[in-house]
Amino acid sequence: MDITTAEGWGAAIYVWIIPMVVGDAIFPPIPSEMLVITGGALAAEGRVNLWLVGLMAAVASWLGDIIVFQLFKRRLGHVLDRWAWGRKVHQGIHRAIARAGRSSTYGAIIGARFVPGGRLAASAASGIAEVSSRGFSLCAGLGGLLWATWQAGLGYFAGSTTKLPFWASSLIGVGVGLLIGVVVGVIVTRRRGDRSPVDEPGDPPHL
Repeated sequence: MDITTAEGWGAAIYVWIIPMVVGDAIFPPIPSEMLVITGGALAAEGRVNLWLVGLMAAVASWLGDIIVFQLFKRRLGHVLDRWAWGRKVHQGIHRAIARAGRSSTYGAIIGARFVPGGRLAASAASGIAEVSSRGFSLCAGLGGLLWATWQAGLGYFAGSTTKLPFWASSLIGVGVGLLIGVVVGVIVTRRRGDRSPVDEPGDPPHL
């Protein structure tokens, strides 16, 4: 597969969307946003179906959120500590919570995914706070749908307006998405102040 050409990607992008978006729920450095945006850019060239890319990304986002939520709701975080990679992931989860905050409100569950690391932090914090499974599932589903629409839409808009090669449109979409995410993240962080949201009086011990 030649990833430098639209023909090289083709339908192969469908194979990668679900594992990468699900994996991103636990390990944020996985570039799932770039993949979904690339899908949108390819759709602008008529290489893939935009609606299918968005639907697969939304379902995968919801599934990944549910996995993290249930992992922490059932106090199974210690399972990760059995392996060296798992301990790194576990530590990364708590760092994400420390940066993004421990809010487990329904609004945070929907909106935090647009902030770098926020999706992981919101899902884990909701599990720790024992948010109702039904409420979380609904909010995660809505958030995943909005996120997938936004990411795929960025790629499609960049591709259809600039008429640049799909990879250039993808980079433009990623740049715009990252810029907006960083700005939102800075605003959220300042609103929370300097108080650490991880260790608070009366909090249950971490997993």
